[in-house]
Formats: sequence, C-alpha cells, structure tokens
Amino acid sequence: MMGGITVIRKRSYIRIIIQQIMSSTKFIKPTESELEILQIIWTKGLATVREVHEELGKTKDVGYTTTLKLMQIMNEKGLVKRDDSMRTHIYQAAVNKEKTQKHMLTKMIDSLFGGSSTQLVIQALGNDKQNMSDVELAQIQELLNSLKKQ
Repeated sequence: MMGGITVIRKRSYIRIIIQQIMSSTKFIKPTESELEILQIIWTKGLATVREVHEELGKTKDVGYTTTLKLMQIMNEKGLVKRDDSMRTHIYQAAVNKEKTQKHMLTKMIDSLFGGSSTQLVIQALGNDKQNMSDVELAQIQELLNSLKKQ
C-alpha cells in the first residue's frame, strides 16, 4: 500500500507542476483598454503613466487615475513591467506585439470566421476597397505572389 500511496502522491505532484507550467505559459488576453495602452507602449518602448495618459487623451476622454489603475492591473497580470527604482515609474511591454496580434487574430478567425482565414481576407478586402492606398494594394499583391510561389 505504501508504494501505491507514493505513486499517487508523485502523480499529484507532477500534475501540480504541469498545471503551474501551463498557467505560466497561458496567454493573457488583454481587454480593449489594455490593448490601447499596449499599442502606445509598443510604439514608445518605455513610457510613464503621464505619457500614456496624454496619448490616450488625444482620442478619448479618460482620467489620469483610470490610466494609472489600468497600468497597475496590467503590471499585476504580467502584460507590462514596471521599473519603480525612480520616483517616476517607467513601464514597458512584457508581452510581444507580434505574438499578441497572432494569438488574438487566430482567436478571432476561429470564433467569427469558423477558422477560415480566407473568409477573413474576403470580408476585410471586400468591405474596405475605398480606404486602401495603391501602396497597400501593391503589398497585398506582393504577399499573394509570394504565397503562390511557395
């Protein structure tokens, strides 16, 4: 019996370790407001709450304390890192822009387009022809040409 108990304990311990690893690599889905803040930080590299707040203020009416609280929550969630070694705290993104975009796009394609990237492209290009520049159209054509060669 003792051997059986040991095995169960070992399995439970292994299960706990696996759960910890899985939760530590789990994608943290930013809210819409958190994504707005991340966009600013991704662009700037490093930013204070004041800098983020001023950028947000250009497009929406938001209070300074709201921006501060959101960034504190983002730090707790692991979306941003905060350097509090100086009086003014400096924030930087803790998540990769491209990985975040890819993950969120994949989730959107799965949930809205039944997993079909083609349907996403048709929807995006079919409805937005007027807003595309010649440069953007050329980039899309270049991508299509390279995909055909593969």
